[in-house]
Amino acid sequence: MRYEKPTTVEAATALLAGQGARVLAGGTDLLVQMRSRVLSPDVLVDIKGIDATRKITKDASGYTIGAAVTGAELKEHPTLSKDWPGLVEAANLIGSTQVQGRCSLGGNLCNGSPAADSVPGMIAAGAVATIAGPKGTRTLPVEDIMLAPRKLALTAGEFIVSFKIPARPAHGGDAYLRFIPRTEMDIAVVGCGVALALDAGGTCTAARVSLGAVAARPLLVEDGAKALIGTKVDDAALAKLEAAVRAACKPIDDKRGTVEFRIDVAGTLAKRTAKIALERARKV
Repeated sequence: MRYEKPTTVEAATALLAGQGARVLAGGTDLLVQMRSRVLSPDVLVDIKGIDATRKITKDASGYTIGAAVTGAELKEHPTLSKDWPGLVEAANLIGSTQVQGRCSLGGNLCNGSPAADSVPGMIAAGAVATIAGPKGTRTLPVEDIMLAPRKLALTAGEFIVSFKIPARPAHGGDAYLRFIPRTEMDIAVVGCGVALALDAGGTCTAARVSLGAVAARPLLVEDGAKALIGTKVDDAALAKLEAAVRAACKPIDDKRGTVEFRIDVAGTLAKRTAKIALERARKV
């Protein structure tokens, strides 16, 4: 195996265009898979030498977060946790404190697990990925990147450079919750992200609802958002949200939960997550 650490996007895409090349961002999934011989790449392309993958910048349009920024760095940023607490909380559920020093949003997404914690948080926030490849750069909403377990909408030589997170609305809030069998460091049985915005009178004017671990890919539940928009996010709206979320679920049976259990938990979790997002929006 050959290890490369390019310092430019162009050099990275050239390396990744070859056969047997893999991206190394945080490495918390990739290195485990290599040690267990699930993966044996010929070339390991460490993207942390590229400046754009390691920065968090803020402007009037929102945040740009490098794909290799660590979970610990997200948490320590002076304003990101205030503006998008749900997104940061979701990212900080990846592994242990030690893992947080290495794991990244880009790696968590591109590992291709439908149960990835940070992905519903990013989808709810409206994150858009900037993707670089041999033909230049393009953007793609995060909800369109994972197609199925371990399958991504990236072509040969492409990798995610950064994520654009929009500016938080004036009266906006977000949240992420998951259900796990244990209290720490477990894979989500169900994950749910909700982001919403209110007008001056407390009516919901915009919403995004996302689910993880209940289908072959993380979901953007548009009917869930419709259940909230135009309401005060009262009990009637939350009941419609629960029904929309349950209808969107297409889970599997496995040792962590049955189909019926996951659908039931998803509805309950969505209501709880929406309530937290609502309280945060009211406090802004």
